[in-house]
Amino acid sequence: MKILKNGNKLLNRQEEPHRIGVFGVGFDKYWGQFPGLYEELMQKHGVLLNKLSTKGATIIDFGMVDNPKKAYTVVKQLEAANLDLVFCNMLTYATSGTFGIIIKTLSIPIVLVALQPLHALDYSKASIFMQLCNDDICSLPEFAGVAVRMGKKVPDMIIGTLHNDPEADKQLDEYCRIARVLHDLKNAHLGHLGHPINAMLDMHTDATMLTSAFGSHIVSCEANELFSCYSKVTEEEVHSFEKLILDFFDTPDPVSDPVTMKLKKEDLYIAAKVCAALVRFVEEKKLDGLAYYYDGPENSELQTVLSNLIVGNSLLNSDGFPMCGESDLKTLVAILILNRLGIGGSFAEFHPIDFHEGFVLVGHDGPHNISIAEGKPVLRSLKTYHGKPGSGAGVEFKIKEGPITMLSINSTYDGKFKFIIAEGESVKGPIPPTGNTNTRGFFKPDVKTFLTRWIKEGPTHHFSLGIGHHASAIMKIADYLNIESVLIDSD
Repeated sequence: MKILKNGNKLLNRQEEPHRIGVFGVGFDKYWGQFPGLYEELMQKHGVLLNKLSTKGATIIDFGMVDNPKKAYTVVKQLEAANLDLVFCNMLTYATSGTFGIIIKTLSIPIVLVALQPLHALDYSKASIFMQLCNDDICSLPEFAGVAVRMGKKVPDMIIGTLHNDPEADKQLDEYCRIARVLHDLKNAHLGHLGHPINAMLDMHTDATMLTSAFGSHIVSCEANELFSCYSKVTEEEVHSFEKLILDFFDTPDPVSDPVTMKLKKEDLYIAAKVCAALVRFVEEKKLDGLAYYYDGPENSELQTVLSNLIVGNSLLNSDGFPMCGESDLKTLVAILILNRLGIGGSFAEFHPIDFHEGFVLVGHDGPHNISIAEGKPVLRSLKTYHGKPGSGAGVEFKIKEGPITMLSINSTYDGKFKFIIAEGESVKGPIPPTGNTNTRGFFKPDVKTFLTRWIKEGPTHHFSLGIGHHASAIMKIADYLNIESVLIDSD
């Protein structure tokens, strides 16, 4: 979601589209037996290609694979195409020789697409030709069995109809978004500035372990590099960012919290200047995300800069550039995943429980994804950033009302990552006017049972928060990455 009203992005970067391959399967012996069948099946193949052409990916069509010899040729083309995901279009019955070498060779996800043209055969006019045009599921058991014999997992599959099937279209869209996540994870250069807050033992992440699991490279950044960018910001840039900030935030009077004040002019100025510096910094470093925390010398200008990133990083996070405070690299990856799924991704943790109404407040002091805010977000001046040095502008909002999804990524005792996932609801109601985000999170079966189950899985205290229910997609991503995942039971 673009946050700039003129449609431009804050960052001037070329985004490489994810790459999806498509090939159809059939049985070459049919073509001589049933004239016109091949042509009709290829028209059917074209319908799927048209559906995929709107998904923002580079779609590469490898045509029909209708015998093992073609499979051995096409698998080399698939390998060379640098793909993120492959759809195998089950156009009619096909022997598994068209598929065996492909599933054996490829290490990227393959999804079997079985979308028959008719909702049902016209039995009064039925023929073998009509049956073969709609035999999409016929080879699914054979292909699944061969995958197992090749030492691979049974591929995911979409079963439905080619036309007027919203559920099948939704599944196609989900796999295309998953392909984007996988592409960006394995190509991301994630900045790491500073260190976790002292004594937050759950925050520490082995950078090599992260590259091994996700493919992302960790770029070690220095505080002085950001400060150098800050020193280069012009007054014209500051005024431009001040206007941008005021366009997107309300600045109300304080309410009940004595730490908060109406946004001060000097706090707006610092937030705008740091935002301009942050944009320059990530462009110069060619970063795709940033996790940060750095104290700096007490009462220094460097400390002022490093403690006033919340407004800038919330704007960037909302504009597709994931950022994460308290130097939490694992949660940065979780934010990237939700961002690329198109569901937001806001830095969050649990706050107090409301035992009267049975919900828990979910939020943090930043960074946030204001593109998924309910209403216009708020900026307040804070006399102190609690638990951290400095003072300045703070972002306050709650996530859109409706379904929400949470993703925590933790590392386990045996040196692996684990996805902990939950779905709940963001419900209408007041939140504390503290200059921090807070969302009224309702989780089944009840708040105490949910929290107990969540904590029993050993999460980090941070997680990424997004809109909609998307646990299924996240679990597929974990499966493709060979990472353990668990969905918190809501029964």
